[in-house]
Amino acid sequence: MNHAVAVRYPNWAGSRDALRAEWTKLVTVSGPAWLIAAAVGLTVAVGAAVDAASRCPAGMACSVDTVKLSLTGIQVGQAVVAILAVLPFCNEYSTGMIRVTLAAIPRRPTVLAAKFSTLAGLVLVAGVFAVLGSLVAGLIILPRHGFTTGRGFTELSLTHGPTLRAAVGSVLYFLLIAALAMGIAAMVRDSAVSIGVALGVLYVFPVLTSFIGNQTWHNRVERYTPMAGLNIQATTGLRSLAIGPWCGLGVLAVWALAALLAGGLAVRFRDA
Repeated sequence: MNHAVAVRYPNWAGSRDALRAEWTKLVTVSGPAWLIAAAVGLTVAVGAAVDAASRCPAGMACSVDTVKLSLTGIQVGQAVVAILAVLPFCNEYSTGMIRVTLAAIPRRPTVLAAKFSTLAGLVLVAGVFAVLGSLVAGLIILPRHGFTTGRGFTELSLTHGPTLRAAVGSVLYFLLIAALAMGIAAMVRDSAVSIGVALGVLYVFPVLTSFIGNQTWHNRVERYTPMAGLNIQATTGLRSLAIGPWCGLGVLAVWALAALLAGGLAVRFRDA
């Protein structure tokens, strides 16, 4: 009877067991918890520091997107998220435990899906706390430095449409960075190299585009790099962006999906 049930529902049972196994791996070691805390703490701290350093004296015209300013820490927190996303695969490959995982769950796409699903849950929670903390810090600090709604600056409230879009989009941005990094890790399998490649993809492109003097070509290149996803944070000056907020996030989603697909193929066809 038990054998018949196992044969009838192999995919469901395998997926459930894989999720339980990956969740157990994440919660029974301290590394992921510290990285999640670091991602939230750094994001909020950097955002608050940038807020504190910004001023708009009375009588001066300041062109500042207060929402994007408050969310500046996302650019630092994403590095920690990328490191966190690399670990589920690379740690197992470095210790040889991946052979045990694949022996217990032979369907390799299921292993990748389970690892990403459990990671996604943690990253989404971290993203929510990081974004809300950054906006609260901005709400407290920026009005004291002249950035008030009375002077035309964007309201730092989730009841304000553009602010809500920037907040939700920033949480999704974290999730897509995690997907991109996990896909790279599944292909590369080495922690140090995977982290280097992931951080290179995130930070080298902006440096390279800064050397492009022609604005037209600068915008063309910027529109197709992963950092286009950060445009989701913009609430003012949207017409001057190289690519719109949601389209920019879509570009990052394409990068993340391509990395996950490539990583899935590597896991499926390469020996452990």
